[in-house]
Amino acid sequence: MCRLFGLSSAPRRSRATFWLLDAPDSLRNQSHREPDGVGLGHFEADGTPVVHKAPIAAYRDRDFAEQARDVESTTFLAHIRFASTGSLDHRNTHPFEQDGRLFAHNGVIEGLEELDAHLGADRSLVQGETDSERFFALITRETRAHGGDLTAGIAQATRWIAAHLPVYSLNFVLTTPEELWALRYPDTHELYELCRAAGGDTRQRHLDHTGTAGRMRIRSHDLAVAPAVVVASERMDDNPHWRLLEPGELLHVGPRRHVTRRTLLTDEPAHRLTLADLRPQAAASQHTL
Repeated sequence: MCRLFGLSSAPRRSRATFWLLDAPDSLRNQSHREPDGVGLGHFEADGTPVVHKAPIAAYRDRDFAEQARDVESTTFLAHIRFASTGSLDHRNTHPFEQDGRLFAHNGVIEGLEELDAHLGADRSLVQGETDSERFFALITRETRAHGGDLTAGIAQATRWIAAHLPVYSLNFVLTTPEELWALRYPDTHELYELCRAAGGDTRQRHLDHTGTAGRMRIRSHDLAVAPAVVVASERMDDNPHWRLLEPGELLHVGPRRHVTRRTLLTDEPAHRLTLADLRPQAAASQHTL
């Protein structure tokens, strides 16, 4: 199953180091189980998005290992891919960038011909083959139609997909230089949030999130003095304050880490997919390891 990770320390710039090689539960080790792509996105001080991604497993990507140093950003977005739709290609690897925003998705959406028709001319926003990038394009289109209101754009796009297309999961994380959005829908996959004070519960420790299921480790000495909000596909350490998002819940982290939560979708998808409904490749990609 693909893995999502998002972090916001806005407005403070912080560091989030992915321990690719040394940690026992590093991204490199995780990529032996989710081998189809790795990506890390962040923002420069002027708000320019920067994405490093490769359509190979992290443990094979020397360039990623060299570039994933202690980059500074107000928000981060990372994704480990187990492909369900689209070939193993750079253009199909998450995160995606549109209108200066970054997006990564975990799940499956079918009915892509209908989605393409609904996108119309905005299909040109999509560079690859994935359902995920098409989903992002619909959010971008609807955000533009709502005068740049991302929450409204997300609501319009996700409600249309839930009402019209076969859906297995729409879980995603979307980041801008100052804000973060995360959706869990429906209850197929888990998505967690952690509002972490500077230094953690002891107010002394650096950020040290270690995956309890051997997935991912994120470490940052900077966050000993900076609070952060973290979103992830799993509880990444034993902190008791991890909270599972409710099905249909949209989480928004504002420019100063002001967190709001709203129920975006109350009903099941009109065409909810099960593992048995998926193509073998897609079904294999959605198993929780």
